[in-house]
Amino acid sequence: MAMRNQLNLLFVLLNVVLLSVCSDGATGENYISAVGDPGMRRDGLRVAFEAWNFCNEVGQETPHMGSPRAADCFDLTGSSLKHRVTNDDNKLGVGTPFSGLAPATADNVDLYAVQKELYLGSLCEVQDTPRPWQFWMVMLKNGNFDTRSGLCPANGIKVPPFSSTRFPCFGKGCMNQPILNHQETELFGERLRGGFNGTYDLGSDPSGGINGISFYEVVWEKKVGVGSWVFSHKLKTSKQYPWLMLYLRADATKGYSGGYHYDTRGMLKTPPESPNFKVRLSLDIKKGGGPKSQFYLIDIGSCWKNNGAACDGDVKTDVTRYTEMIINPDTPAWCSPTGLVNCPPYHITPQNKKIYRNDTANFPYSAYHYYCAPGNAQHLEQPVSTCDPYSNPQAQEIVQLLPHPIWADYGYPTKKGRGWVGDPRTWELDVGGLSSRLYYYQDPGTRPARRIWTSIDVGTEIFVSEKDEIAEWSLSDFDVLLTSSTTPKS
Repeated sequence: MAMRNQLNLLFVLLNVVLLSVCSDGATGENYISAVGDPGMRRDGLRVAFEAWNFCNEVGQETPHMGSPRAADCFDLTGSSLKHRVTNDDNKLGVGTPFSGLAPATADNVDLYAVQKELYLGSLCEVQDTPRPWQFWMVMLKNGNFDTRSGLCPANGIKVPPFSSTRFPCFGKGCMNQPILNHQETELFGERLRGGFNGTYDLGSDPSGGINGISFYEVVWEKKVGVGSWVFSHKLKTSKQYPWLMLYLRADATKGYSGGYHYDTRGMLKTPPESPNFKVRLSLDIKKGGGPKSQFYLIDIGSCWKNNGAACDGDVKTDVTRYTEMIINPDTPAWCSPTGLVNCPPYHITPQNKKIYRNDTANFPYSAYHYYCAPGNAQHLEQPVSTCDPYSNPQAQEIVQLLPHPIWADYGYPTKKGRGWVGDPRTWELDVGGLSSRLYYYQDPGTRPARRIWTSIDVGTEIFVSEKDEIAEWSLSDFDVLLTSSTTPKS
């Protein structure tokens, strides 16, 4: 019996190595997966849910829903599923104690959600090398902003209530958290299936139809022992909720994920660093979500200060950095020879040639939808557009890209329509190589920041739709690959 156990252990370890260390036949390049579940192929799923208001906080819990955090994590043995998270765990709400909850956070809805994520992570955690990991993260966000609420700071600095018609809001309560329904994963013959769904329209029941109301859904399904999990997403806006976001994220297993200022949990056991990583995924977009759907083939998020130092949780000086490839062909290039304010100061080619935005003969204007600089930067090059100061807990910098031939060397789409509705594709993206050459603001004379990406996600942001819109897509085979070579492409 002892010998059999040793052989079984050896077999398991061998499979882990084969899954984690692979070779790219096309390039001969070795890589190691940065995620705990390479390619989404592990039968024992780990997935969690988080919902946010406009400034990445909770603000107020929805009655009878608990704190807007949940998880579905289980182990599969034969035909038996052993769930690690109970319904009571998922329904935990402010004021209700649980193991590890700090007394000072028990009655604060924002801090309670943070602690609940850590608690759910402890229930789902898988021991691994170089560190444990917890779950894929479904992120849902409401873009309504009640400026009279005083809930959102401006570039990390608390501001009093003010009047504005710039942001959507139907009135008091427009920043509410959603109703969450959870279909715990079950085994149906040889198939595993589960999901989350719900609506922001409190008092409504999506099971009776979704006409006139907001709706979100993520369903995961897999055949036991075969292939990848397929995550099918649906997001619907409504008149009261015209700006909604839904992503599937691989976040850092510890530290600050993109957009947050506290310890998080996730799937990235080794956050990748530019230029040394790639991302593989299969994406099938069924419905695009209308002309305002900024669908991100890939969105990477990180955090560093304007002087290049790593973030430390000080929201007054930390800056979230995002880079997003938008593949909706209806999305225009706001960056243009007459719209330099929407362009980064310069573009860097794969051959490391720098092209300034006023070089109208050579700058690839149509490769950029929009660039905005951190609102707390002190040495900005004019003209400049600064990012929305309210939608993250700290200042942010955003680089939004569009399909263009200039991105061909990185495996990104080279023309509009690639990978869009009716064109499902498996992508291998040199995200590390591209992100090493993009412009990000930094104070003059400071040491360049290490570009370490703590969040990588796919999904859409339907940006203030003028009518009810629906986006539907499926994602599978998601992997983040740390390449062995640090030599930039030429």
